[in-house]
Order: sequence, then C-alpha cells, then structure tokens
Amino acid sequence: MLLSIIIPVYNEELTIGNVIDRTRAAIQDTRLKNEIIVVDDKSFDKSLEAAKKRSAKIYTLKEHLGKGYALRAGFAKAKGDIIITIDSDGSHKPEELPEVLGPVLQDKADLVIGSRYLNHKKVAARKLNAFGVQIFNNFIRLLTGVAITDSQSGYRAMKRQVLKSQNLKSGEYEIESEMLVKTAKKKFRIAEVPISFEQRTYGRSGVDPIVDGIKILLSIVLAYMKG
Repeated sequence: MLLSIIIPVYNEELTIGNVIDRTRAAIQDTRLKNEIIVVDDKSFDKSLEAAKKRSAKIYTLKEHLGKGYALRAGFAKAKGDIIITIDSDGSHKPEELPEVLGPVLQDKADLVIGSRYLNHKKVAARKLNAFGVQIFNNFIRLLTGVAITDSQSGYRAMKRQVLKSQNLKSGEYEIESEMLVKTAKKKFRIAEVPISFEQRTYGRSGVDPIVDGIKILLSIVLAYMKG
C-alpha cells in the first residue's frame, strides 16, 4: 500500500519546511510506503526553496491559480492507494496524521475529515468563522443527508476510488465542499475524527470570508446538481 500526502503551498516559507519534516516523521511511524507531494501555487517568497531542501516531490504551477488548482494538480500526480491532504501553514498537526488515516486503513470509511470542532478545545478560526462553517455544514446536510461538523477542513484522508469517482472543478477554497458533496452523492462512507487546530502565527490567510463564502455556497449547489 502506498500513501500520497499532498501539501499545497502558497507563500509559506516560514512553515512549509517544518510541516514536511513533521509529516515525514509521522508517516514513518506508520511503516507504510509513502510519497510527499508539494504543489507550489507560484509562491513569490522562498517556499519553493524551503521545500526543495526536504527531498519531496515538487510541482510548481505556471501561475498563481488557487488552492483548488494546486490540490487537483497534486491529485493528478499522486500514485497512492490512499491520498492525504494537509495544509502548509502549520495549523494542522502532522503528528495526528495516523488518527486521520486510521478509519481508512481499518476500512471503516472511504473519506475521513479531521474536524476542528470535535475537539474539546474551543476553536477560534479566522479563515471562515464558526458561524459560516455551520451554515455550510447545514446546507450540505440538507442536500445530502450527511452530518459533518467541519466541512471546510483541509486535513483529510481518502481512498483512491473516491477521487477517481469525481471530476473536480474548483479552483480555490471551495474544493473541500465540492469533494464532500460529490463523495456523499456517490454513497461513499464519510467519517470525522477530532484534530487540534493552531491558528497560523506567520503570514496571513488569503481567504475572503464574503467572496469565498459565496463561492463555497455555489460550489455546494453545483456539486449537488451536477454530481
């Protein structure tokens, strides 16, 4: 079995090296074959240089296109039986990767989402506040019947069959919702596990709560209508 860990990056020179190192250590503990794929969304800082020092597989987009494009590029290159996604800003703990991976390895789920809101600690998320995430969660539940506490989490593990069943279109942050809705419509098993979440301490998020919120709502509708 091969694991493909995809890390999209855009201007995260202060965190990407640490994320790669910790991810590699966490994966080694599982004793599974793996590949770490870093997709650089045309960063203008030294993210690319930091990643190259870690001997990961690196792909660079020709222009800055967005997280969705970066993930889709990574998915196209991934060879793994299981695909994992993790953010590059340090907000996710690579040490929790075995917990996110667990239900897939145990064949209890086809897609596992690491949820910030299942943790006992209160989460102060600036990217898309808890109220906005709750709206997306409820909307997805209304359409698909699947109850999720953190539909926008980018910390995920999924079987290759899940990706093969989808024709993803999203270019930016709405990709998480598109994937979730299409996975639910195909009747794959979806599970959540609690994860820690550390608000970024370097740089700033590129998410616009209003603009990206509208895009996410539209992506949910389109993913449900078109499958």
